[in-house]
Amino acid sequence: MTRSSFATALGFGAILLWSTLPLLTAISATMPPFQMTAVTFAIGGLSGLLVLVLRGETHVLKQGWRAWAVGAGGLFLYHVFYFAALRSAPPAEASLVNHLWPLLIVLFSAFLPGEHLALRHVVGAGLAFAGLLALLSGKGEALTALQTGHVLAFGAALTWAAYSLLSRRLVHVPSGAVAGFCLATSILAALAHGVSEETRWPATTFEWGAILVLGLGPVGGAFFLWDHGVKHGDIRLLGTLAYAAPVLATIWLVLAGFAEAHLALGLACALIVGGAFVAARGPKKVALPTL
Repeated sequence: MTRSSFATALGFGAILLWSTLPLLTAISATMPPFQMTAVTFAIGGLSGLLVLVLRGETHVLKQGWRAWAVGAGGLFLYHVFYFAALRSAPPAEASLVNHLWPLLIVLFSAFLPGEHLALRHVVGAGLAFAGLLALLSGKGEALTALQTGHVLAFGAALTWAAYSLLSRRLVHVPSGAVAGFCLATSILAALAHGVSEETRWPATTFEWGAILVLGLGPVGGAFFLWDHGVKHGDIRLLGTLAYAAPVLATIWLVLAGFAEAHLALGLACALIVGGAFVAARGPKKVALPTL
């Protein structure tokens, strides 16, 4: 296995962990968004810091302001958007809208130096948009009741796409530095929580267990895996593979009773996954002029 293939495999490991995020968040729904972000990132950051101490690599935390702005800023903004979206819209729908970010990674990467906007990217974006329309109209609910949650979820998608592409430009920053970014994110979230939210702690051991797993997995180890994957692996392939996450996430939610399996949900998922596949893996010969 080549270094690039191994890095891509690690990135896919993050995707598998993220597929459990909507379910774990729904289980631990007691906490408001900022408090949830602060607690889970503290768990993830402290776990990463412990590894750095044991390996004698705490020096990797000394990074320039650009690395901290992208790392801490991206992680903080994304999770504020994401947790808020899951509390403002049905978890399955918010999860699928949020998972437009892999397609956005593919589309935005086309504007990097030396790249072009190919026809496959336009077709893929159209399929994904059709999936979004199917998602919003599928259950026949009033859009006014869901609009805020969908906008928040799309904001999360935009933020994560930007974070991932900017991280690739910071390939010189070791993935171990993510521990510091997680701790900084936790501090920012704690400050925001203190001035804008009422503290609510989980009422059961089961909810505390879900939060602990969140901090160690989807909001912990997954970021280290993803950072290494987008910096050293095939970012477009990761963008395509990332659409396994909403499929798996929806299955977990349905099995746990937090969502219902219905035709529109399946159609939306199929269209969004199909759009990502076309955008990332389609033929490269036909291209549109660079915008």
